[in-house]
Amino acid sequence: MLKVDISGATEFFPNSIIDFAAVSKAHRELVGKTGAGSEFTGWIELPDRIIKNELSQILNAARKIRENYDALVLIGIGGSYLGARAAISMLSDGVAEKSPKIYYVGQGVSADYINSVIKELEDKSFAINMVSKSGTTLEPALSFRVFYEILRKRHGTAANKHVYATTDAEKGALKSMSDYEDFVTFVVPDDVGGRYSVLSAVGLLPIAVAGMDIDKMMKRAAAYMSELKLGGGENPAWQYAAARQQLYSKGYFIELLACYEPSFRYMAEWWKQLYGESEGKDGIGIFPASLEYTADLHSMGQYVQDGPRTMFETVVSFQEPL
Repeated sequence: MLKVDISGATEFFPNSIIDFAAVSKAHRELVGKTGAGSEFTGWIELPDRIIKNELSQILNAARKIRENYDALVLIGIGGSYLGARAAISMLSDGVAEKSPKIYYVGQGVSADYINSVIKELEDKSFAINMVSKSGTTLEPALSFRVFYEILRKRHGTAANKHVYATTDAEKGALKSMSDYEDFVTFVVPDDVGGRYSVLSAVGLLPIAVAGMDIDKMMKRAAAYMSELKLGGGENPAWQYAAARQQLYSKGYFIELLACYEPSFRYMAEWWKQLYGESEGKDGIGIFPASLEYTADLHSMGQYVQDGPRTMFETVVSFQEPL
C-alpha cells in the first residue's frame, strides 16, 4: 500500500495548511473525462479492461516464450519499454531465475551496444517483442530490422513465428507488417499515451515473461484504482499532487526523486518521463530529476544541501525488502 508523508513540506504552505482546491477540480475532470487531453486518459480503466479482454492471451503468450526461449529481445523506446523495464528491474531480481533473459534494444543507435547483444545471443534461442504504435520510430525500427534478419537466417520462412508485435489495432507500418508476416499481435490502446501504457500488453507481456504474476498485479491494480478514484484529503494521489503544486507556486520548480535502492533506478527513469512529458508544456512545469542515494550524496549532495533553493525532494522508501 502506498502512503504519502507530506509533513516535511507543510512549513512551506500558508498557515501550514495544504490546499486541495486545484487537485479536487483536476480529479473531477480526470474521472469525468472532461479535462484537456481526456481522450488519452484510458489508463484509468486499464486494469479492469485488460483483465476482462486481454489478460488470458497475454499470459498464454508469456508462457510460450518462457517455455521455449532462452531470451526475449524487447524492442521499444520511451513509453514503449520504460514502464516494463522499471517493473522488471525493481521486482524480478532473484525471483524468476528460470525466466528468459530480457535484452532491451531500440533505445538508441549505438552499433557497439547492438553488436554486444548480437554476440550474447549467438548461442541462445530468442523471440522478439517489438513495441511501437506506428512502427516508424527510427531507433526501434532499425533494431527490429537487425534482429528480425537474425531470426530469418536461423528459421527461414518460419521466422515470423518468433515475433510478438504490440502496435496499433488498425493502422501503421508495424500493423501492416504484422498482418503481412502473420506475427502474433497485441494492441497499444488508442486512448492511452505510451508513457501510461505499462498496464496494457505494452508492459504486461515482458513483465510476465520475466516471471512476475501479472494476474495478481492487475487485480491489485484494479482494486487500488477504485480507491484512488475516491476524492478527499486522505487520497495519497491528492496529497502528492497538492504538495507538488503548492511547492511549485512558491518557486520550487525542480523535484528530486530519491531512493536508497539501486533496483529503483529505472522506476525513477520512467517517473521522469511521466512527469517530464506530461507537465513540461507552455513554458511551465516542474523539472523531474532523480538521485540514487547514498552514492549520489557524494557527487550531488553538496549541490542539494547548499545550492539554489529551487528544488524539493521526494524520497521513496520501502517497508519490506523488494
